[in-house]
Amino acid sequence: MPFEVKSSPARARLALTLMLVLSIGGSAVAETLKFDDSPAGKPPEGWTLTKTGQGQPKWTIETDAAAPSKPNVLKQSGRATFPVAIKSDTRIGDGFVEVKFRAVAGSEDRAAGIIWRAKDAENYYVVRANALEDNVVLYKTIKGVRTSLEIVGRKGGYGVKTPVASGQWHALRCDFTGNRFKVTYDGKPLFEVEDTTIADAGMIGLWTKADSVTLFDDLAYGEVR
Repeated sequence: MPFEVKSSPARARLALTLMLVLSIGGSAVAETLKFDDSPAGKPPEGWTLTKTGQGQPKWTIETDAAAPSKPNVLKQSGRATFPVAIKSDTRIGDGFVEVKFRAVAGSEDRAAGIIWRAKDAENYYVVRANALEDNVVLYKTIKGVRTSLEIVGRKGGYGVKTPVASGQWHALRCDFTGNRFKVTYDGKPLFEVEDTTIADAGMIGLWTKADSVTLFDDLAYGEVR
C-alpha cells in the first residue's frame, strides 16, 4: 500500500535534521528526485548504473500506480552481487540521504539500501533494510569488501532487528556528519554508528543485493554547510 507520512514520524525526521544542522552550525541544502521526468522502460539519466562484484544489474524507470509520488519509480530487477546506482553529479561530505522503497521479490535476498560518500562502486558506506531478515544494518564497502559496523553503545551484534514488510512502502534515511552516522527507519531513529574509514565527500546512491527486486521513489539528499 502507498507509504504515508504520519505526523509524529514527520516531526521526528524534521527534528533529526535540525539537530544535525544545529550541531555543526550550518544549513541544509536538499533536493528530491521523484523519477517522474524520465520515460518508463529506460534507465535514468545522470546515474552510474553498475554493481559491486559480479552479475548483471538492471535499473529502469517504471510506472507504478502505488508510487508515493506518481507515476514513476526506479526499479532494480537484475541479479548481481550488489547492484549499485550512483548519482554521478553529487558530492557530499556532511549531509543526509533518504529514500522510500518497496521490497517486491527475491528468494536469496530482498533488500534496499542507500549509499553515501561513494568514491566508486567499490568504496562507499551503505545502510540497508532486508525484508527476509527483518533487520537494518550499516556497512562500509572498501575495495569491494563489505563489513558491518558496530552500533554506538553496544558491543557486537549485527544491525537492529525491525519489521521490513515485503510489498509495502518504507522510508530509510541516514544523517552523516564527520564520523557519526544516524539511521532512521520509517520515521523512527534506529541506531548510530561511528567510523572514520571514508572521511572525504563522495557521491550518494542506491543499492540492492543478489536477486532483490526493489522499487525506489522520492530520493532526497542534501549537504549541510
